[in-house]
Amino acid sequence: MNKVSTYFKDSYHELQEKVTWPTWLQLQQSTLIVLVATVIITGLVSLMDFGSNQLLRLIYSLFK
Repeated sequence: MNKVSTYFKDSYHELQEKVTWPTWLQLQQSTLIVLVATVIITGLVSLMDFGSNQLLRLIYSLFK
């Protein structure tokens, strides 16, 4: 049980003393970058899905 207690004390100390937390502005900027990247990647995947769907419909229609 002593090892568990020491682990939590050391973890708390590391979070308080050694970790560099981002500022509020840095956090907002990082969040905005992630949101924009997510929208762009979602758009690209949607376009690829639409394009492959249309291509497969064309190929299937040739063999009907």
